[in-house]
Order: sequence, then structure tokens, then C-alpha cells
Amino acid sequence: MPNPALDDLRRYAIARTLFKPTTLPRAIQRLGFVQADPIRAPARAQDLTLRHRVKDYRAGDLARRYASLDIEEDCLVNYGFLPREHLALLHPREGTRKPWDAATRRQAVDVLAFVRERGEVHPREVDAHFAHGRVTNYWGGSSNAGTQLLDGMHYRGMLRVVRRESGTRIYAAVAHAPPIDDSAQGRAMRAAALLELIVRKYAPLPAASLTYLVRLLGYGAPHLAAQSQAALREAREVLASVRLDGTTWYWPADERPRSRRHAPDDAVRLLAPFDPVVWDRRRFTLFWDWTYKLEAYTPAPKRRFGHYALPLLWHDRVIGWANVASSGEKLQPTFGYAHGKPLGPAFRSALDDELQRMTQFLVAR
Repeated sequence: MPNPALDDLRRYAIARTLFKPTTLPRAIQRLGFVQADPIRAPARAQDLTLRHRVKDYRAGDLARRYASLDIEEDCLVNYGFLPREHLALLHPREGTRKPWDAATRRQAVDVLAFVRERGEVHPREVDAHFAHGRVTNYWGGSSNAGTQLLDGMHYRGMLRVVRRESGTRIYAAVAHAPPIDDSAQGRAMRAAALLELIVRKYAPLPAASLTYLVRLLGYGAPHLAAQSQAALREAREVLASVRLDGTTWYWPADERPRSRRHAPDDAVRLLAPFDPVVWDRRRFTLFWDWTYKLEAYTPAPKRRFGHYALPLLWHDRVIGWANVASSGEKLQPTFGYAHGKPLGPAFRSALDDELQRMTQFLVAR
């Protein structure tokens, strides 16, 4: 069978993840992981991702249904939502990059006892009870120390998120079962399963992106760092691959990038910045010959794309971006195009349809 060309890989990348809309549980199961982001512009990234893959999805459905679904908030290559079954690959999470000092460990023990007594806690209850004060957060701003401690306890597997209230995590105590097999072979198998999970999520992948993703697994599974590197070496031998213009690409061996089933449709789609189609910025540039950046944390005068630019996909091309604000039920989009706006009624009609879908998506249930 002939090797796939770059056009084949591009169409395959889009078709394999923009599957026919299904139920929310099935979509999360098929994706394997949905990256989260707190910015709402005009909706959170997890909602913007799921709206293309869940039938009749509305902004906030994931948060509304979270407690009844077999999913968890946790860390993989980033923070997000994943099927609960994957927690056994990630926990107990050992060897974290920022070990706690003795004082923090004592605080965590006290807070854990408090959470167990209450059953479920809001961070403000912890702050009010323990008065931990304030600290500098990751972004350089100020956060309640109790909130940061709860985040750390969640990461270390002492707590889980049971639901959210107005976007704030509500925690409960949890105890993850020890691995059934913690031998060298058992750890190698868990690392291989995690690597397969990210390949299934983000394929096809340039070699450098595959290496980068395995490095990011150190966030979700720092205790499997050595095994993940070994799994990467083995994956390079068993995954399907092709070398095009100096770049080696990898994808699952049981998938066929040249299949006619990957033919693009005529729809326009506004994608989340972390949608699997566009998440890999290296792949983005190889596919579409321009560079996209998320500039939410870039000073406004230095932005090219805008505060929260949503990549604009038409057919099998990401042709530009949009910043979308909403006032009531009315959208206020602004557009930019990498190589000029398409002419003709077909694009205008498809864009109007997408804006109508976006409007409906933003309407509260």
C-alpha cells in the first residue's frame, strides 16, 4: 500500500477526532482526555471541544453532569477530564517535582482530617478554618494558600473533585488503591498504556511532538518517567510511520490515513485552542503553513490574534481565527485570516451555520 502524503495525514488527523456527535460519556471515552481551561471566551475550552463531538451539547453540560458521570478531573499531559478507569494508570502518584516540606505535610494531614469530617468542602471553608494566608500563584498573582494546598492534595491523590460550584472545585477525600502489579513489568505496562492513550488522542504525530508528549506525561505520571521513555523507544518500532520532507510521523498501526472515509465535509468549525485538531502547534504549522498562538496571557498591545482566538476550520484547512464575544443571545465575532478570506457563497453560508450553532450552544438549558 502506498505511503500517505501530507494531505492524507491532514485529512486523517481531522476526521479521526471530529467523529460523528455521540453521547457525552461516549465522547469522553473516545477522546480519552479533555483538556480544561478556566477562561470563558465565549465558553470554557472543555465545552468548546465537546460541542463538536456531543449531540445537542450546551455550554456547561460537562460541569452540570460531572457528578453523575464515570469521569474525574485529574492530570495527564495537562489538567482536564478523563475516564475514571485511567486513574489506575496515574495513581498512587509518587515522586512529584515539588516535594512538600515538613510544615506543608503537617498542614495537609490536618486539612485531610477536616475534609473527612465534613465529607465535602469548598476552598473557602478550609481558608476560614485554617487561615493559611495568601501566596503567589503560578501566574504571578495572589491566591489563598488553602486553595493552593487543596490543589496539591488533589494532585497527590489525597482528594478528588466531586463537583464544581460556579467554577470552583468542591473536594472530598479519596484513597487510591495500590497497583495490582507494581513490579518492573507492571510499571512498564502502565507506562505503555499511557503512551497509547496519548497517541490515540493526538495522532498522527511528528516525531518531535511524540517525544514532547511523553515528556509531558511526567506531569500526570512522574513516577513512571523512566518507563515512559522505554515505552517511547518501543513505540517507535511498533507504531505505523512515514517520513515526509524530513519529518517522521507516527500513528496507531491499526488505522489507515489514506482511507476515503477521511474525506472532509463542507462545514466551518470554530475550535477550542486545545482541541485535538490544533493542540500540537508543531503539527499545525506543518499542516497549514502558518503559526497560531494562544495569546490570552500576552499583553494586549503585543497580540496578533486577540485574547482567545478560536482556530477556524473549513474543509481540511485551518484558514484563520475568530474572537467571539456574546451579549445575551447575540454573538459578536471578529475574524482574521492567515491567507485571505475565502470568497463566494459556500464559505459565507457555512460560516453563518457555524455561528448559529455557536449561538445555540451558548443558550443555557
